[in-house]
Amino acid sequence: MRKLLFIAVLTANMALHGQQVSANKVELSAKPESVTIDLQRTAVIVVDMQNDFGAKGGMFDRAGIDVDPIRKIVPATANTLAAARAAGVKVLYLKMAFQPDLSDIGPRDAPNYIKHHRMHVGEPNTAPDGTASRILIRDTWDSDIIAELKPVAGDIVMYKHRFSGFHETDLDAALKRLGIKYLIFTGATTSVCVESTMRDAMFLDYNPILLADTTAEPLGHTVDQSNYQASLRVLAALFGWVSDSKEFIRALKRPGR
Repeated sequence: MRKLLFIAVLTANMALHGQQVSANKVELSAKPESVTIDLQRTAVIVVDMQNDFGAKGGMFDRAGIDVDPIRKIVPATANTLAAARAAGVKVLYLKMAFQPDLSDIGPRDAPNYIKHHRMHVGEPNTAPDGTASRILIRDTWDSDIIAELKPVAGDIVMYKHRFSGFHETDLDAALKRLGIKYLIFTGATTSVCVESTMRDAMFLDYNPILLADTTAEPLGHTVDQSNYQASLRVLAALFGWVSDSKEFIRALKRPGR
């Protein structure tokens, strides 16, 4: 009798545990095929949604680059972050910026220096609120996350000094400490920092999923075959999956979770 009771209790516990596990696993409609993720092992990555790229008065705006495509993804990104936090999914921000002395930008004959030097990186400017700032430099208004997407308590914020968030940063170590396997990508710009980080995520055996309506590409956005569209195609084909914010939020709010 005791043995039968023990088996019954054990079976019930296993069933309950199985329900908890399945409740944390959700399926997303995506390209090239649907993908199942474990929300307990998932993080949302917000790539470079900072003033220099997405605000009036930032580096892009000063250089005459249209920031409207980046501004347009803010509502969908904000909704994604709110839903992720409510579901207990970790949120991690990446910010592109250099040390004040530019010691991490690379040698003068290296592409990273040459390309950024053209954008006047490091030059002083005045932020819209009147405070002193510097283009693409750490701990200034320019490198702050835009006002609509500010991090909250519990989020992780991490600087990077190359297009990929994994290059010479603690990103991989932080994700491993958290037991993260699935990465939900948002941010800008699609074909540069987002794609670079997503490619490296695939190389490191993470499962990356890009939410197409939360990422933007100002370069070539007025032509028929834009950089944005090209990135979506190659990322879906070879480096991960492409879905959208509504599908991700629907999965988070699925009945039974």
